[in-house]
Amino acid sequence: MLAQQRQAAILDRVRAAGGVRVSELAAEYGVSDMTIRRDLESLADRGLLAKVHGGATTVSPGSAHEPGFAAKSVRQRAEKAAMAMHAASLVSPGDAIALSAGTTTAGLAQRLVDVPSLTVVTNSIPVADVFYRAGRPDQTVVLTGGTRTPSDALVGPVAVAAIGTLHLDMLFLGVHGMSERAGYTTPNLMEADVNRALVEAAERLVVLADHTKWGTVGISSIVPLERADTLITDDGLDDQARTLLEETVPELVVVKAQ
Repeated sequence: MLAQQRQAAILDRVRAAGGVRVSELAAEYGVSDMTIRRDLESLADRGLLAKVHGGATTVSPGSAHEPGFAAKSVRQRAEKAAMAMHAASLVSPGDAIALSAGTTTAGLAQRLVDVPSLTVVTNSIPVADVFYRAGRPDQTVVLTGGTRTPSDALVGPVAVAAIGTLHLDMLFLGVHGMSERAGYTTPNLMEADVNRALVEAAERLVVLADHTKWGTVGISSIVPLERADTLITDDGLDDQARTLLEETVPELVVVKAQ
């Protein structure tokens, strides 16, 4: 197992159990205690967990805490890949779509680089870079201007103004969290403004949110749960949340992580 894969697995363990011990992880993965300590130090440096004597625990960020793009990219990789695969099946040649910022939408972008005559609007630098690197000449990629956030999103009045005159077929929206009370949320106030502008510009709203987003609440609401036409999540979602979402969202798609 590569170090990056092991660290992603360790992070999943911490999130599920609330804490882990170095000795247990070393035995489980067949590596030395020192290797596990280096893994935990790497994850702690990225703000993904808190190191304690003999192990690590989860961190409890506030509602305005915004992890960086690199930090989020190691989380729930299998779930994000499965969600992106389903989302890509909704896109047809010639569509005009928007992709919000986030690691899940960046994964979706990688699955859309071969769609003919696609127009993509995004406020995400990594998403735009995926399409630019692919270089398909019949695709049009529009990157909004704005102020860059820790998650590599472009936000602020420049971005909102750029989106305001557009009419799009579909928006694929990644979110920081979702809850019954707050709906879909983000930890960045200006990013919420941009996301709401994208929602208004699109005929159809597709939200991509893995099971760990349930119960997480960012400082600013984007739209209520029922505003999404389709919510794509994974089978790690608990039964109670699934029942509530089935009753609230017009279409709930639950994918199986590979």
